[in-house]
Amino acid sequence: MGKVRIEMVKRISRELVNRYDRSLTTDFEQNKQFLKEIGLDVSKKLRNKIAGYVTGLMKIEATAEF
Repeated sequence: MGKVRIEMVKRISRELVNRYDRSLTTDFEQNKQFLKEIGLDVSKKLRNKIAGYVTGLMKIEATAEF
C-alpha cells in the first residue's frame, strides 16, 4: 500500500508540476532546492513532503512517455 498524503500536498504538487514542468526532475534533492528557490513559503517538513510527491509524479510522467 502507498503512503497517505494530505490533500494540500497533492494539490500544491499538481499545481507545481503544471506550472514548472520543465524545471522539476525525478531527483528529490533538486526538487527540494527548486522549491526553496521559487520561494514556496511553507515549513521544512511540508516542503519535503511536497518535493517527495512531486518527485513521484515526475517519475510517473517519465515512465508514461516511453
